[in-house]
Amino acid sequence: MKAVGVIPARWASTRLPGKILSDIGGKPMLQHVWERAKRALELAEVIVACDEQAVLTVARSFGATAVMTRADHPSGSDRVAEAVANYAADIVVNIQGDEPFIEPGLIDALVSALRKDPVPVMATVIKAVTGQADLVNPNIVKVVIDKDHNALYFSRAAIPYHRDGEVSDYSRYFRHLGIYAYRSEFLKALCRWPKSFLEQEECLEQLRVLEQGYKIKTVRTETDTIGVDTPEDLMKAREYYEKTRR
Repeated sequence: MKAVGVIPARWASTRLPGKILSDIGGKPMLQHVWERAKRALELAEVIVACDEQAVLTVARSFGATAVMTRADHPSGSDRVAEAVANYAADIVVNIQGDEPFIEPGLIDALVSALRKDPVPVMATVIKAVTGQADLVNPNIVKVVIDKDHNALYFSRAAIPYHRDGEVSDYSRYFRHLGIYAYRSEFLKALCRWPKSFLEQEECLEQLRVLEQGYKIKTVRTETDTIGVDTPEDLMKAREYYEKTRR
């Protein structure tokens, strides 16, 4: 089963415009993501999906296979689907362009999860929350899973709700990390469906999949990630890079 990775490199960003080309240690953030994705053993190819000529030019300057996609896509999944429309692949991994320190092993684990279990149409990554602040933060998406590690529900609310006060053991409470692997035929179908009720209520695209009755496999990680959404996040990423490069 051939797997390809796609990095949606969208220029626009509400809180940090043009963040995809922000400098981290002398390289654009996009290059950090691409270099790490290229180290994934399960990917036959890594494609950068751009919506601005400047991003396309930079991506190609450091050796990436880059394609131009429409600027008006409503979601990353739609951009990924357009980028791989002419590629023969069984599994497609959507690698977030604002995760400059993504672990290649996580990408491999997602691909392996779909290869091993024929039932789920998607796979994604989860991590135990660190405390009550994570649970009540609507910007941190929570997820509950079944005994086979398939997602039951994603929410911006604190789930599962602990009715007896503050949680004492957070090891079974998980947050969602936004990297996905899809079966390619399912990805095409997903992009044709209208937004679902739950998706619109929570503003979470993955709920469209669950609402249609499909399975999403989860892969657990203990690795911390640094997603760059704000100027403060970018500063943290630069500090982390300088600290870990020594």
